[in-house]
Amino acid sequence: MNKYFILILVAGISLQISAQTIAQWRGDNRDGIYNETGLLKKWPEGGPHLLWHFDELGDGHSSAAVYGSTIYTAGTIDKKGFIYALDFTGKLLWKTEYGDEWTENWSGTRSTPVIDQNKLYILSAFGKLVCMDAKNGQTLWTIDVLKDYDGKNITFGITENLLIDQNTLYCTPGGDEANMIALDKNTGKLIWKSKGDGEKSAYCSPSIIRYGNKNILVTMTENNILGVDASNGNFLWKYEHKGIFTIHPNTPLYYDGKIYCVSGYAKWGVMLSLSADGNSISEFWKDTLLDCRMGGVVRINDHIYGLGDKHRKLFCLNWQTGKIEYSASFLAPGNLIADDGLLYCYCEDGTVGLVESQVNEFDLISSFKVPFGANQHWAHLVIHDKKLFVRHGTSLMVYDISDHN
Repeated sequence: MNKYFILILVAGISLQISAQTIAQWRGDNRDGIYNETGLLKKWPEGGPHLLWHFDELGDGHSSAAVYGSTIYTAGTIDKKGFIYALDFTGKLLWKTEYGDEWTENWSGTRSTPVIDQNKLYILSAFGKLVCMDAKNGQTLWTIDVLKDYDGKNITFGITENLLIDQNTLYCTPGGDEANMIALDKNTGKLIWKSKGDGEKSAYCSPSIIRYGNKNILVTMTENNILGVDASNGNFLWKYEHKGIFTIHPNTPLYYDGKIYCVSGYAKWGVMLSLSADGNSISEFWKDTLLDCRMGGVVRINDHIYGLGDKHRKLFCLNWQTGKIEYSASFLAPGNLIADDGLLYCYCEDGTVGLVESQVNEFDLISSFKVPFGANQHWAHLVIHDKKLFVRHGTSLMVYDISDHN
């Protein structure tokens, strides 16, 4: 065989193997941006083609996590949480219980599994952190972040989508001494613990900021936005961010030395500017209209897009100034993601919409009503392999959004 052909073949195989390293909350960078092309720019009447649906998930708000040839999600049946693994036709491959789950209010799983190097991780509403073999659901290790690290549970149960960076797993028990922790992802052993600010967690899923020679772990606790050195847990800075309720579920969004954080219930959003060394922050601007409750925001070019809570509109903000450039009174409240320049919105009334941001307005191109499932429309949308994954409580629906022309 020609040696050059062999080199090309090996390179191609290597690229294929390394193409996906992790499946996690809100996409590769936890920012709601998906990077597929060849998608429909307009959906047929009634919505894109529904490929299949699986209707036995139990209660929950967990999104889909697609890794390799398997789709993972979580649900609650008879007060127990389960991980479900499905193939690309909707066939159940396996189902594994991981422990007690939340039924006290807004019943069901809160978090989306994260899959990394064929291991699956999930944190229950009661603080049980489980690592499984993603191939068969076998439990590899487990810890209790409330008992083991003196954490404190919160009103609606812990709701944190775990963060993995290289060999380290991060989460927020909310304890006095172990406010935030870093664990070895392979063993669950403690790498460091940080006092942070000693507040309870606040439903936030953290992010990692790569800034200069630092990796900064950013999250929101009860009343503050926090920055911690991800390598050792050293506390760097905090910014007071109080709301009517201590609920801050939106992952902080970073770009070009600035961090945007926003909360719902008529609470405002704020843009923070990092100092040159990353050891401090300053307020850059505030906005009092976009009050995204738990639907996430996205940045496209120099704009922030999000769905309001009390202010029930789809908003476009200027990243540099915080000025509302325009808004539209549809699809809010809800969650949104973006792909190939278009917004995909999932309203709490069960409407999924495809939206284009034009020069001074939004154009609702297409929409459809979710046909299956029960209870809240809170799970975030996911795009993978030109398919749109929609979770509505007990059901997962998969739509073909590829442009076949």
